[in-house]
Amino acid sequence: MKTVLNLIAAVSSFFSRTFAYIVIVFALIAYFFPDGFTKIAPYIAYLLGIVMFGMGLTMQPKDFAEVLKRPVMVLSGVAGQFILMPVIAYVLVFVFSFFTDMPEFSSIAAGVLLLGCCPGGTSSNVMSYLAKADVPLSVTITACTTLLAPVVTPALFYLMASQWVDIDPVAMFYSIIKIVILPIVGGVIVNLLFKNAVKKVIVSLPLVSIVAIVAIVCAVVALNAQRLAQTGAIIFVLVVLHNCIGYALGYLMGAIFKFRLSAKKTVAIEVGMQNSALSVTLAQNLAKTGAIDPIAAVPGAIFSVWHNISGPIVATIFANMKDKKDNSK
Repeated sequence: MKTVLNLIAAVSSFFSRTFAYIVIVFALIAYFFPDGFTKIAPYIAYLLGIVMFGMGLTMQPKDFAEVLKRPVMVLSGVAGQFILMPVIAYVLVFVFSFFTDMPEFSSIAAGVLLLGCCPGGTSSNVMSYLAKADVPLSVTITACTTLLAPVVTPALFYLMASQWVDIDPVAMFYSIIKIVILPIVGGVIVNLLFKNAVKKVIVSLPLVSIVAIVAIVCAVVALNAQRLAQTGAIIFVLVVLHNCIGYALGYLMGAIFKFRLSAKKTVAIEVGMQNSALSVTLAQNLAKTGAIDPIAAVPGAIFSVWHNISGPIVATIFANMKDKKDNSK
């Protein structure tokens, strides 16, 4: 049994290190051969639920202790995630609207805004570790934004995107409860009841999450393959700018509050990285109701690819930064 678990851990580690390449390869396959992947679309919400359940298995009450220990740092990360990122998204789509007459742009804009209104993703915790940042702070910020998402994400999205699409924030609230909060709560309960068993299987979680996220990306790419040739470039530019500006302003926020270097790194990563799988799932749900074009899910899918490229780059840069060991917070 121990040998099997060690093998799974090794495989999970390999896939975690090569995630960016894997998702790019499979996204390209889905683009050129979409028929084999469109069948995944009805299961996108379930796949995200699996990822969130895995997140719950790794969460413990102590993850929220940092809120009491360092409220300013935690609140800055949460505020950056739910204020800076939506505003950046809004400014970007507003500016780009003057330079394109694409009939799909309203749905693309809605997709970028939805991405900006989503909470942080679990990938940020891994990147914080690689960046030699403050991992406990990273975990706390991710947990807080995720638990706030059912209320904050629909409210922000309604406020910013209602001019482009018809939005039912109450329906979005229930969607996030079902596909995010309930699986996380289920994971936490299972972890509390079967802690020893969970410790043994937890090594496989990265592999399970990677498979689920790759499947989600492939489904979205396959569904929109025909139009990606016309819209892919502008979506990619919007997503890259959104992500990179988020990193920069997150780090600047930490500098303004005079956080120590490890905390500045963490806030930058937490602000810049979104739960793109949630963005995709919510966009797909809206598309089913006819409120939005399915292409609105593409920004989240492209972000899933891009942040696994930008994240390691930023983490490497941050890891090589030296702390001056000042007496700041």
